[in-house]
Amino acid sequence: MKYYISKIISTDFDQAVQLVTESLKKEGFGVLTELTFRKN
Repeated sequence: MKYYISKIISTDFDQAVQLVTESLKKEGFGVLTELTFRKN
């Protein structure tokens, strides 16, 4: 059983991360950790 919410937006990844972070902050939440993955 899988549950998820998806949304298609017209922006680049970095801007999307910034918008989500700001929206979470307005609601009293925050980002605890950022992970960076690189394909070698």
